[in-house]
Amino acid sequence: MFTIDQIKEAHSKVKSGADFPNYIQDLIILGVKGYDTFVNDGHAEYFGVNNYSVSSEEKYSLINISGNVNKELFIELLVKHQHGETDYLTFCNHCGQCGIAKWRVDIIEMTCTYFDTAGNEILIEKIPS
Repeated sequence: MFTIDQIKEAHSKVKSGADFPNYIQDLIILGVKGYDTFVNDGHAEYFGVNNYSVSSEEKYSLINISGNVNKELFIELLVKHQHGETDYLTFCNHCGQCGIAKWRVDIIEMTCTYFDTAGNEILIEKIPS
């Protein structure tokens, strides 16, 4: 099974959203089936086979999550991030400003789903391979 240290090593190669597809490929090799990232503090919960899971520690100071979702602005900022125009912490702050509380990466389905604070799906994207 995979460890948080192995995941950290894979994540250390990510400099912007443009690096995300390669990161997903590294996680597949490790056996990760999916993970949830929580915007408020950056911790993540990673899932594998047979209900195996590991959680990372907080990555940064608390980010406030807006109770009002601004999907249009979020999509605009997400595209900028995916083109390498923002770093990870900036993207997380943008998520909070737009009411995005977490995202779930499903490596089996190759999707990334963004949720608000109530757990409603705001956006589902196909992950490029």
